[in-house]
Amino acid sequence: MKNHSKKLIIVANRLPFTVKPDLSFSKSPGGLVSGLETFLKKSEIKNYVWIGWIGSHVDRKKFEIIKKKAKKLKTYPVFIPVKLIDKFYNGFCNKILWPLFHGFPTYVVYDESYWDTYVEVNKLFCDEVSQHITEDSIVWIHDYHLMLLPSLLRNLFPKIMIGFFLHIPFPPPELFMQLPWKRELLEGLLGCDLIGFHIYEYTTNFLRTLSRTFGLDHKMGGILYQDRFIKVETFPMGIDFNLFHNACERKNIKNLVKKIKNQLKGKKIIFSVDRLDYTKGIYNRLLAFEKILLTRPDLHEKIVLIMVVVPSREGVEHYLRMKKQLEEKISEINGRFGKIHWTPVLYYYRFLNFEELVAHYLATDVILVTPLKDGMNLIAKEFVASRKDKKGVIILSEFAGSAKELGEAIIVNPNSIKDLAKALERALEIPEEEQKERIVSMQERLERYNILKWGNDFISTLESLNDKKYKLTTKLLNQALINQIKKSFKNSYQRVLFLDYDGTLVPIISKPHLASPDKDLINLLKKLSENPNTDVVIISGRKKEDLEKWFNGLKINFIGEHGIFIKKYNQDWESLANITSDFKNSIKNIMEIYVDRLPQSFIEEKEFSIVFHYRNADPELASLRVAELIDELLILTGNMQVNLVLGNKIVEIIPAGIDKGVAANIFLREKNYDFILAIGDDATDENLFISLPEEAITIKVGLGRSFAKYSTKSYIEVRNLLENLIDHE
Repeated sequence: MKNHSKKLIIVANRLPFTVKPDLSFSKSPGGLVSGLETFLKKSEIKNYVWIGWIGSHVDRKKFEIIKKKAKKLKTYPVFIPVKLIDKFYNGFCNKILWPLFHGFPTYVVYDESYWDTYVEVNKLFCDEVSQHITEDSIVWIHDYHLMLLPSLLRNLFPKIMIGFFLHIPFPPPELFMQLPWKRELLEGLLGCDLIGFHIYEYTTNFLRTLSRTFGLDHKMGGILYQDRFIKVETFPMGIDFNLFHNACERKNIKNLVKKIKNQLKGKKIIFSVDRLDYTKGIYNRLLAFEKILLTRPDLHEKIVLIMVVVPSREGVEHYLRMKKQLEEKISEINGRFGKIHWTPVLYYYRFLNFEELVAHYLATDVILVTPLKDGMNLIAKEFVASRKDKKGVIILSEFAGSAKELGEAIIVNPNSIKDLAKALERALEIPEEEQKERIVSMQERLERYNILKWGNDFISTLESLNDKKYKLTTKLLNQALINQIKKSFKNSYQRVLFLDYDGTLVPIISKPHLASPDKDLINLLKKLSENPNTDVVIISGRKKEDLEKWFNGLKINFIGEHGIFIKKYNQDWESLANITSDFKNSIKNIMEIYVDRLPQSFIEEKEFSIVFHYRNADPELASLRVAELIDELLILTGNMQVNLVLGNKIVEIIPAGIDKGVAANIFLREKNYDFILAIGDDATDENLFISLPEEAITIKVGLGRSFAKYSTKSYIEVRNLLENLIDHE
């Protein structure tokens, strides 16, 4: 946090402890709680509180005792009446949100009473959080249990900073739209200033869902909603790397490793540890192991699978059935293949403490981390971090969030038993030198982006949204302001003017290729650019050929195709794109389909970008078709190095990492400008406004919210302003 005096309010379903029947506290299980606890210990944040549920049923009298004890730990429990807990936690959270978000829609139990209880419990959390909020509080809400809380708090405290992080996957819109309460849940999250996800896929799913539900376009890494900017970003959660990396030095752990290896001497150890859950793919691991035993009899008595299943939600029917199924399959495998001195699967249904867990990581030759769907999966990261000996192989599901960071693992589709078995065979044969290469690469990455970096990144991003430049209020330009701008212009020594073209210097017309500059504009720009120490930059989405043809002979700089190309006066064009234009073919194929579906729309192809225009199309049909097009393009471009840009009645795909702001800053780095003016009319100009120094004068043309400081009604008023700047002396 920039200002350590600010109060950080952590809100999660669970507190860092669970209350036992004798009212003593024990450490809460789970990656979310341990991750947050580690972050708070390692960060410099001292002024914080943690609000959550105690994890057990108690009456009011006992609750008050617990509350007093908890306060000493900077924790504040929320009292949830017994009658609400089951429908809230086991009901809405784990019979609706959990299965749907993990891609198991057939497991969902729709019950209106679950929803009513979810609303009620979120209000209870709101009541408790409200008691701790001060003017400069930062509220950080965690996970799917509290998706309504951001908007409840926003209604009470409009000016506080609110962040939300989802620790499980966010599903594609096709699944999320099945929820009868989809709008309410999304509106709940839109009370935030910052919404974070583990990986880009979940971020994209969320943005697509907003587009489909509310028609909200995303720009500048976020969305504009009810006069507020809400940033939507990816923050892959890390671990306490050093804790796991150095654990091998502990005497107790060394002894446990020795014990495990001695018990299984001469055998390669395959390890699996997971909470009992249908999303974890545990049964498929057993099937893959069974397949190896069937096809590779030479491995009998040479390998063993240690399977640890951590108890979870034992009262829920799906989980009881799954436990029975697992235990029956383990008995079948051991009965069929086992021998007097060899049990193929060693099964433990219990929790492992830290030392036991790390000891198993260190004793293991191959670890199976193969969930059918998982938000991140920190087990994979913990295993890699713990291997100070640079040994061991990890088989990792492509559907775990951590697969995006741990590319050196053997990545598999956990739905294919054949592929799982092949991966297991391969893993058992990887030489130690290759194991070392893989582990070292992953460790370097995990050490850099650890749990402290994750938490600091989230909070610093949230704090940055409080900067003045993120406030969406503009002041209408009047003569007094024009005179003030003119005075600043006259008194400056080095000036730069970034001027958008369409809608800013000329009116928007139905046929873009006919929007050439008139004589008055040419004369205006000529006089302006001939002012001493004045650099004029036309910054447009137009092709570089158009800009050069129209303004040939003028002392003007250009930024074309929304920042892909720049041309300084009397110099050649430069490209900022670092990829080829091959991506355009697949994009064009989709756009052509929508040209057929939307009369009067058309495609414009540029050197490094491609544009879908719909200015002349029927507005009602366009709103439907463009939303569908955006949805398809987001899916297609998810793994491409490109950005989707939404302009004034256009949808454009351009190379990633490029926008008007990036290009403009190339000019700013070359001279010490003491007068900076930027004028533009649509969403593509917002990146320009937000990237400029605080002292820059930024003006939006037209109505609507903007990051610009000022607004003006039309291109005519822009020309009037520029006329005022010209030195006629």
